[in-house]
Amino acid sequence: MSSVLDNPAIRESALRLGVDQYHRLCEAGIIPEKTELLSGIVVSKMGKSPLHTWTVEFLADWLRGCSLDGFSVRVEQPLTLVESEPEPDVAVVEGSRDNYRTSHPVSARLVIEVAVSTEDVDREKTSIYAAAGVSEYWLVLPQQHKVVVFRNPSEGVYAEQSSAELNGTLNWQGATLSLADVFKK
Repeated sequence: MSSVLDNPAIRESALRLGVDQYHRLCEAGIIPEKTELLSGIVVSKMGKSPLHTWTVEFLADWLRGCSLDGFSVRVEQPLTLVESEPEPDVAVVEGSRDNYRTSHPVSARLVIEVAVSTEDVDREKTSIYAAAGVSEYWLVLPQQHKVVVFRNPSEGVYAEQSSAELNGTLNWQGATLSLADVFKK
């Protein structure tokens, strides 16, 4: 099926929304709840498979078990960025839950996206998270038993990219995560 947005001329002339406009349209009920704003474009969010849900919950629980003094773990909650408002599967943000009673965080120390059926969209978010200064971004690919790790954001790109697979480990803030535990069958 062809999309009108496949045409570069139309794509370039499409009206982009700002974060404030997106908020007003959401509050008015014009934009459905299961969306996120990515670089000014409203994108529908995919449904969540059991594998996606399990992986997100496992990673969030693991992070909550780490020593996170001065940080909190958020699951599927917005980050309000300059031209985007993604809802990462897991984000570790500075401060406590109470710091975000009236506004969403504007960056994160760590963002994790679990891509069971959304790898293309989640890879597109790499530049969005880098531009927002997210220190580290993990793209978890459960069906491939792989995690792609992006670090050191600068000018909208990550300077480092590495990957770890089934028998590997990831380290974050002094804690070690065995990927065999994440990808167990």
